[in-house]
Amino acid sequence: MKKADLNKIVYDKSVIDFVTIAVEVCVFLEKDAALSRGEWVDRLLKMLPLLYVKALLLPETVPAEEEFPATFVTEEDYSHVANKVSEIMGEEDVYLDVFIEDMKYSDTPVSTFVSENLADIYQDIRNFVSVYQFGLAGQMNDALYQCKENFRLYWGQKLVNVLRPLHTMMCGYLESGNEETDLSEGAQWD
Repeated sequence: MKKADLNKIVYDKSVIDFVTIAVEVCVFLEKDAALSRGEWVDRLLKMLPLLYVKALLLPETVPAEEEFPATFVTEEDYSHVANKVSEIMGEEDVYLDVFIEDMKYSDTPVSTFVSENLADIYQDIRNFVSVYQFGLAGQMNDALYQCKENFRLYWGQKLVNVLRPLHTMMCGYLESGNEETDLSEGAQWD
């Protein structure tokens, strides 16, 4: 693929929009800001749907180089994000998931973790934006290709799955026995 064609793809408005929200999500998940759980969930619920929409709008591309771009997220980075989210979510970190492959063959519910799903999403988008920082069109194109493929096959579903428990927390319909507790605006989160 010609350099002009690569530049047209990697600097497309939809790609720049995706890079912008991806950076914002990464910084938010990396930062150790002193927010209440309610504020934290509220901000995340405003960013994740936008990340999903911007990922859907990414242009199609094909790999330009033989090797995929380097990965930048270390195991420590991943663990930092997962542990931070787990700490913030507390007992609400675990939720039942029906949209995973194992559920097809299971008679019992399958549980998963908000923290693990967000760390998985973080890993992919952080690797993507890290490649973009170097400004090399061929690698940027391949990072875009890889991120879009991973969105389709992997983290896009994780993103929509994690919205459900976050939405439940934000809207305040947590079941406790047979009654529902309202944790909406003005109610205590911590």
